[in-house]
Amino acid sequence: MIGLLVALAGGLGAVARFELDSFVARRSRRSVPVGTVVVNVSSCLALGLLTGWVASHAGLDDLRTVLGVGFLGGYSTFSTASVEGARLLRAGRVRAALLHAGGMLVLSLAAAWLGLSITS
Repeated sequence: MIGLLVALAGGLGAVARFELDSFVARRSRRSVPVGTVVVNVSSCLALGLLTGWVASHAGLDDLRTVLGVGFLGGYSTFSTASVEGARLLRAGRVRAALLHAGGMLVLSLAAAWLGLSITS
């Protein structure tokens, strides 16, 4: 049963990612993929919040699995970010690729730390 719930939550997370990425892309005039950054940073914040909250509440392991592995696993998209970085490199935009990858990593770590700090 938990596997089915993880699969359903993962599908919902993927839809949420698609909708948010599309929303940001329609409004962004930047030449780098900002939507992926927003998705990944927000997923790290949410996972930090969830992890800290579940750690202080016993018996919520299934909820953590469904939301963390399922929803946030489907929502986050570091593989897409890697491909976008590689595309920037192939286009000769080395500085943009490094800023995209490095900025996303730093912001994602900071968001996860913030989430854990808020709920721990």
